[in-house]
Order: sequence, then structure tokens, then C-alpha cells
Amino acid sequence: MDNILLPNASLFIGIIPALILLYFSLKGYEGYYKDKTIFLTFIIGIALGFIAAFIQSYTIATAILYIVLLAFFDQLFKTIILNIGRFQEKKETPIYGLSLGLGFGSSFTPFLLISVSSLLTQDINVLSLIAIGSFGIILFHGATGAFIGFGVYMGNITRYLITAVILQIPFGFILGLMISFSNVESIYILIGFVVVLIIYGGLIFWYVIKKVLSKILDQSKRRKRSSIKSFKNKKE
Repeated sequence: MDNILLPNASLFIGIIPALILLYFSLKGYEGYYKDKTIFLTFIIGIALGFIAAFIQSYTIATAILYIVLLAFFDQLFKTIILNIGRFQEKKETPIYGLSLGLGFGSSFTPFLLISVSSLLTQDINVLSLIAIGSFGIILFHGATGAFIGFGVYMGNITRYLITAVILQIPFGFILGLMISFSNVESIYILIGFVVVLIIYGGLIFWYVIKKVLSKILDQSKRRKRSSIKSFKNKKE
């Protein structure tokens, strides 16, 4: 296989898993969102992800200050989009945040692979492992997009933004180490980082989908029950 093939094909490696995740994550939320807005936020997420990844592609570092700043700007990009007037305090905003975040995360795969292949190594096995590890990036950004969206819905943006930034700091550190060790002879070290990256992103994604995003369903049911109870009281 040509060493250039994987980086060039990586756009689809990032977008296809993100779309599959989006499809399954939206199960049970039918009627809470508009397909057009889901598509639009996903595309905007891809564009924002490209901008963020392009900035990060100039430097591969594990310095704490660098990681904190990147985490802040990554999550700030999502917050700016989700905090526009049409999304404020709307129950569907966390769903659009999920779409935005998955699009955002999918953009990192091509830039990550191209950066590593041009700066560190063109080993196809290493690039394949990094492509697999990028699935953790998609999971993480999808989760934090939904998380920030929930903060916008609740009218408490600052708390959710800061939490998302804090969650990205260890994630960014793991990612930085994985890239730094991509030119090490032992492939097992890289495999370890890839596994940790996927587990970390997966756990946060699971928590946000099951424990945070699901709250919009619970709250809608409570509001519906409250409306029915109020109607019955008036009738009596």
C-alpha cells in the first residue's frame, strides 16, 4: 500500500465512523431535532475541526500550557456555535451539540495522520494504529459537544465549558504522547496509547449519552406529566 494512501483516505476514515455514531446515538430522540439542522451542525463541526486541527498541526507537543490552551480553544469553538440565539435554552441543543462535536472530531483524523506521516514516520502500521486511535477523538468531541449543548440548554454555559476543557486536558496529554512515541521502534507502546485513548473517549461518550443527553427526555416527560396534572386540576 502506498504510504500516501492512508492520509488521503483518512477523511472518510473520520467521517464515516462519526456518521455511524450519530445515527445510533439519535435513536430514541426522534421528534426532538430537525434533520436539516443535524446535517448543518455536522458540516459546521467538520469545518471547525479542520481549523482547529490545522492550527495544531504546526506543533506536536505535550507541554501542559499548550494542551490547556488547545483544550480551551477546541471547546470554545463549539460553545460559540451552540450559544447562538436559536439554540439558547432549547431542549434539542444537546443533540445538535452531539452532531457538531462528532463532525468536529472527524476532522482530526486526516490532519493527525498527515502531520505524523510528514513529520515523524510513514510506517503504514503506525499510521493504521493512529487512525484507529482517532476513533477515541471522535467519541470525545462528540461527547463534549453534547455536554456543552446541555449547558446551553440549562443556561449554565460557563460550568459546562470549564468541565469540558478539564476533561480534554488528560485526553490531549495522552494524544500528545501517542504522537511523540509514534516513531519508537516498539509498536506495543503505541498500541497501549491507542487503547487508552479509545477507552477514555468511550467512557466519556457513554456517560454523556446515558447520563446527560437522556435528561432531555426525562425533563420533557416531567413537563408533559406536569401539564396533564395542571389540566386535570383546572378541570376539577
